[in-house]
Amino acid sequence: MIIDRSSWPCMAVICLTLLVSSVSAEDWTRFRGESAAGFSKKAAPTKWGPKENVKWSAELPGAGVSCPIIVGDKVVLTCYSGYGLDRREPGEIDDLKRHIVCVDRNTGKILWNRTISNESREDRYSGMGVPEHGYASHTPVTDGKAIYAFLGKSGVYAYDLEGKQLWHTSVGTNSDDRRWGSASSPILYKDLLIVPAICESGALIALNKKDGAEVWKQDAGGLRGTWSTPLIVKVDEKRSDLVMGVPYEVWGLNPSNGKLRWYLPVEGRSFYTSVMEKDGVIYGAIGGRDGGGSFAVKVGADDDATKTHRVWEGPDQSSYASPVVHNDLMFFVSNGMANAIDAKTGERVKRVRLKAPARSTGDSNDSGDTEAPRRTRRGGGRTSDYSSPVIANDKMYYIKRNGEMYILSTDKELKQIAVNTVTEKTEEFSATPAISDGQIFIRSNKRLYCVEESKK
Repeated sequence: MIIDRSSWPCMAVICLTLLVSSVSAEDWTRFRGESAAGFSKKAAPTKWGPKENVKWSAELPGAGVSCPIIVGDKVVLTCYSGYGLDRREPGEIDDLKRHIVCVDRNTGKILWNRTISNESREDRYSGMGVPEHGYASHTPVTDGKAIYAFLGKSGVYAYDLEGKQLWHTSVGTNSDDRRWGSASSPILYKDLLIVPAICESGALIALNKKDGAEVWKQDAGGLRGTWSTPLIVKVDEKRSDLVMGVPYEVWGLNPSNGKLRWYLPVEGRSFYTSVMEKDGVIYGAIGGRDGGGSFAVKVGADDDATKTHRVWEGPDQSSYASPVVHNDLMFFVSNGMANAIDAKTGERVKRVRLKAPARSTGDSNDSGDTEAPRRTRRGGGRTSDYSSPVIANDKMYYIKRNGEMYILSTDKELKQIAVNTVTEKTEEFSATPAISDGQIFIRSNKRLYCVEESKK
């Protein structure tokens, strides 16, 4: 056997390149990314505009507020069309269609679009709830091999990465008492896909991710009134808990069977936000007309966690934005105010008003803590903001419904660094952005945008 050693340097370069490529990918696999931390290790752009650092934009087949997820070179999200796009003329509900869309992250080209007819009649596009978020509100989840999407009364669908349907399962066709529609997103645990079918069946349902067969179902009346997405928290090598917020409590369940392990009493009749975990502590902030507050509780509790595992409770409220924790601070945005809370004590460190750019009717200064924030209607007439903040390289990113993305420092100063937009057109932005390998993926009710630092 003759060995040509002259080829070794070239082979070494090739092997090194393959190694770097295999470990550099930073997938964003579910709502708020890996482990639901809302965190990217790599730096992301801090300055962009319609003609600067927007790598591409892709026209979507319909509206939606579900967040994009990233798997390799693919961006996946859900949309809806045919009905419920205009409050004045919603159309015919039988014409409602859902779309699971896969976009090439490098070019913005739509690789595949799977259209699903309205199999079970959804709640009508009327009242306070459904018109605020529509019919594509659940963020998909991926294990790197398949895409799992929860579409309310139309059920749960699984597709491979090339768009081939693997299975479809119904998880109920009921409605919540207020008929606001559902929005909680599914999560993965080992071979289980755990679906918060809260409106559809008043239950958490675990499906076998390979074929969609039901493994366990946990019915609970206490689930009514939550739009929170569950979280898997590792306690030790033998135990993980499924944690989620429900009205008046936080629950820790056994993800293998859905049985309750512990609970923590909290304030608030409705739970819109999701909890997060960092360094063995679970954090949350809830708020609204029905009261609320903030809290921290250690993982691993049994039964009532109030005396044994609660770290602190505080008065700070967040209506819709789920918190993130970084640099020993918990951050969230509510009613136009950015908040920094000491993660160890729960004490408020800083509260600043988001200072809008001069062109917006919502322009204001960042002094004062109690003045009601002014509203801007640049995004299409509605005023509530529904996204959650995410963090990249010590900077917090938060997008308002009108498309203004605010970038702030993640220290005690909570300094506003920049405000950017991707378009001057009237679009609504209610989805939390995804950040992966220095790219920011932002979806509106019309388009998907990729923001990336221009390489000159």
